[in-house]
Amino acid sequence: MTTGYDVPPDELIKKLTEKLKNSGKVVPPEWAKFVKTGTHTERAPVQDDWWYTRSAAVMRKIYMCGPIGIETLASEYGGLRRRGAAPAHPRKGSRTILRKILQQLEEMGYVAKTKRGRVLTPEGRKVIDALAHQVLLELSAKDERLKKYL
Repeated sequence: MTTGYDVPPDELIKKLTEKLKNSGKVVPPEWAKFVKTGTHTERAPVQDDWWYTRSAAVMRKIYMCGPIGIETLASEYGGLRRRGAAPAHPRKGSRTILRKILQQLEEMGYVAKTKRGRVLTPEGRKVIDALAHQVLLELSAKDERLKKYL
């Protein structure tokens, strides 16, 4: 069986983004088009569907590293704060964005809280594994060498 570990992350996140967008349960808040994703950024994201992409990336990150907390996720989605001529310093990403995304994924039944952080539920794992299998089928159609992994 194909898992989320077996396929390229960018392809899996694209598929998961489409699924979350079509579900109608993951909805960006009103403030999402104006908000910065952290103190290290200068502007809000340019893409219209960045909320869905971030949700898919968070779901994959929980799949790979779970149980994982909001602080760790904020560090993962942070960056370097530019300070002119002074050296850059690392900054965390927005925890509010991550909290809202995790709340929406919990409502869908894909993520659950534990004492050690958030984990994927069996339903969430099932969704990622099914999408990973679709990605592998598409990639094997392009490259014959990948058919042995089906």
